[in-house]
Amino acid sequence: MALREIVVGDCETLRKKCRVVTDFDERLRQLLDDMKDTLYHADGVGLAAPQVGILKRVVVIDVGEGLIELVNPEIISQKGKQKGSEGCLSFPGEYGMVTRPNRVTVKAQDRYGKEFTLQGKELLARAFCHEIDHLNGIVFKDLVSEMLNIE
Repeated sequence: MALREIVVGDCETLRKKCRVVTDFDERLRQLLDDMKDTLYHADGVGLAAPQVGILKRVVVIDVGEGLIELVNPEIISQKGKQKGSEGCLSFPGEYGMVTRPNRVTVKAQDRYGKEFTLQGKELLARAFCHEIDHLNGIVFKDLVSEMLNIE
């Protein structure tokens, strides 16, 4: 088990657009494994590579239905709206209300480069959007309509 340090606060790394992954090699697989370990250790729902200081288009998500690994993900369709509370491992203790699509379809690649599509609704749709935003230098606080005081 290899844990990576999570970038916390208004760090420049979280504001940069990530590079497309072109090498589907052992280094990528190690990054995915480390991100999974880090996500579960932090008891999070999702983690994007820039949150561990790596500017690559890589995301791991688990909304309680098993781990999803996304390499080079992009949202190809979205429907509906949902407004709900969001937090982020990079901003511990901070929560806010964010409006997101209720359903999204994501196109991505797996750890070996094979392309696939996935659909998510409600929490999974929110997680897809939140983590893909990280890959584009956007953090949830940029989209908050109101910050929440949750103790």
